[in-house]
Amino acid sequence: MSLDNDYLTYPWRSHGYDHERYDWSMLADRKPVSWPQGKRLAVWINTSLEFYPLNQRSEPFKVPNGMTMPYPDLRHFTLRDYGNRVGIYRCLKAFERSGIRPTFAINSQLAQQTPYLLEQLLDFDSEILCHGWNMDHLHYGGQDIDEESELVQRSVETLRELTGHPIRGWLSPAKNQSWNTPDLLTANGIDYCCDWVNDDMPYRFRTANGPLAMMPLSTELEDQFVIGQNLHSEDAWVQQIKDAFDFLMEEAEDEGGRMLALNVHPWLIGQPHRISCLEAVLDYVADRDDVWQATASEILDAFDNQDGQGGD
Repeated sequence: MSLDNDYLTYPWRSHGYDHERYDWSMLADRKPVSWPQGKRLAVWINTSLEFYPLNQRSEPFKVPNGMTMPYPDLRHFTLRDYGNRVGIYRCLKAFERSGIRPTFAINSQLAQQTPYLLEQLLDFDSEILCHGWNMDHLHYGGQDIDEESELVQRSVETLRELTGHPIRGWLSPAKNQSWNTPDLLTANGIDYCCDWVNDDMPYRFRTANGPLAMMPLSTELEDQFVIGQNLHSEDAWVQQIKDAFDFLMEEAEDEGGRMLALNVHPWLIGQPHRISCLEAVLDYVADRDDVWQATASEILDAFDNQDGQGGD
């Protein structure tokens, strides 16, 4: 028995990708980007401040870096808490020492529970973006849309109220989304999302409530992935970032401005035996005159202000 012709008909079939969320394009074929003052490389240092509940729900899966031992898993709970009690302050000193302006991604529950920490972040010349409610409240396929809608709204509105900032950016816990997440973000006034890592540059993304920008925050370079998951040494992590930096800088000379997005976690890189590695990376960035070190929103605004780059 032969298949009906309708079986092979797919309304989204097209060149590139089978969806209309964004336009397919090759990086090398795009119009060159120019950063302010003619800088070749925009560098965005993102610092993730996270709260992992001790009594995690693990719905629909155990979040990476969460509790793994029988309750109460104080071993992992206190290690994650170390980043918000100790590690972050070493990172802040390192940023100040190198003149780096970071972007802070913080769970809204953590911001609510630790007003002193939030006060320190607000004293920095930086940006704060929403990292969801906490690391155990995931966004995922099959999640009831009303449940996810309430979660996004609560996370964004709480952080806006606590900071007094517009909160333009979003980073999902575990970078996990449902297909509805982008639509819910724009419904709550979010301008950009950091979850999709399929590019080296910002790109425009369509949602049911208007345009969203994807600001790819590299997983490949983040400390947790290289050191914690791939089990590379701290020195290897530093070298990988330097290699990426040098390559993008060279590529930018012929193909237009490039972006280096680096995500770090104070519970890991803020340890006394690792903080010098963060300092080495920041010094490498700060020592170059052709680097534009900026927050995520500043990079996005510069990108969007260029003719032909904004998209739909």
